[in-house]
Amino acid sequence: MRSPKIAVIGSLNMDSVFQCNQLPLPGQTILSTGTAHIPGGKGANQAVAAAKAGGDVFMIGRVGDDAFANQLTVNLDAHNVNTSNVFRTAGCDSGFAAVMVDQRGQNSIVVSAGANAYLSPNDLDTTQVVIQDCDIVLLQLEIPIATVERAIKIAKQSNVPILLDPAPVTIDAIQHDIFDVDFICPNETEAEILTDLPVKNIQDAEKAAVKLLKLGPKTVIITMSDKGTLVHDGQRSHFIPPNQVKAIDSTAAGDAFAGAFAVKFSNTKCVYRSARYASIAGSLSATRNGAQTSMPTNEEILSFYGHQK
Repeated sequence: MRSPKIAVIGSLNMDSVFQCNQLPLPGQTILSTGTAHIPGGKGANQAVAAAKAGGDVFMIGRVGDDAFANQLTVNLDAHNVNTSNVFRTAGCDSGFAAVMVDQRGQNSIVVSAGANAYLSPNDLDTTQVVIQDCDIVLLQLEIPIATVERAIKIAKQSNVPILLDPAPVTIDAIQHDIFDVDFICPNETEAEILTDLPVKNIQDAEKAAVKLLKLGPKTVIITMSDKGTLVHDGQRSHFIPPNQVKAIDSTAAGDAFAGAFAVKFSNTKCVYRSARYASIAGSLSATRNGAQTSMPTNEEILSFYGHQK
């Protein structure tokens, strides 16, 4: 089976991760039980996830001219991600995120866009051949909406499938032309924001998926951590039960899902098999600390799948 070509258009951040017993309340100061500086950013995370799942991955994004810039690109290179289209932005810091993770693996994240805010539609025009030559394009919302819109337009012109991870999501995103995609994969919180509906269980997720389909995507995939995953293709819904794991850090579980799904779908063209494979990738990611450091390999995912049968 050949390695599918994956184009990831998105953010590169340096994550400062703070381990803590509980997430702080408004106005509360707490002590961290441990800290680490780890390469992240939803775009870069998904690129590493796809590469470790067996994809031939091309990253399109921007870093600054600060000390983090080299670390971010060198780390992607080490994971066999092509960084020839990661541009430098003069006089600008690279993206930065402060990540707090509690004992249950739940997290709160604050992101400073830095150079990610300068990834422009013109940048995508210069990388158009890369996008059009890929089997699937991965997009997120840590780059300008206008750039996301241009990426969708370029991909659709060549009938390249598009997967949109609508994070970080705001209700304002609905006002933009970013939902005419093949797949959208929000988590339950993002689905709630986009639909103004509660998503607390599988029945809620199905109602939210039906509403999301009206925005334009062909298939909706709602991930709900330990409550499983719902896939709706406009005709019927399919529930993927949760995997039995002990989560310690859910920071990049959604990115692991997106990257793994892109690889499996490119090879199989089966949404449901791909979502099952991706759900395992997301679960395994949550059992490890960090973002890119937590991404499982194809062999690890297949091994877990075999044990679940």
